[in-house]
Amino acid sequence: MVSSDALESVIGPTVNGLGYELWGIERQRSPRGLLLRVYIDHPEGIAVTDCERVSKQVSDLLAAESAVAEDYQLEISSPGMDRQLFTVEQYQRFCGSPVQIKLRIPQQGRRNLQGILREANERSVIVECDDVKIELTFGTIDRTRIVPEWPEKGPAKRGATGRKHTG
Repeated sequence: MVSSDALESVIGPTVNGLGYELWGIERQRSPRGLLLRVYIDHPEGIAVTDCERVSKQVSDLLAAESAVAEDYQLEISSPGMDRQLFTVEQYQRFCGSPVQIKLRIPQQGRRNLQGILREANERSVIVECDDVKIELTFGTIDRTRIVPEWPEKGPAKRGATGRKHTG
């Protein structure tokens, strides 16, 4: 299997040339072979037409370069509100944000952590969970996702009596 870094070097220039940011590449095994999920981003957001446009170009590129030696299914997606973090720069960009982290190796008896991403450097991140700061090396992290923060919703507004008028 080709590494994600090698795929990024093949796919990245094409995605960037189309005006998008290559957010990351996720590879998963599926009954039909390899699922290759490519996340793209843009300051104005991502629409289905953006995914179709990138899919056509990346699909043609992968075929021309013979970049994936096995059967694969290509999926192009936006990172979404609960975006997964792939690079040190992305971790640094989201310092101060709430995150969910799934660990490869349990830390302090826990495999899943939720807290605030406090720091990130080339080797590790610091996450604050329940007022305790935990340092995690990247080798121990399986996946990190941003936890979306939604505005609080107030109570539903009704008429002065709170009753529906039927006439």
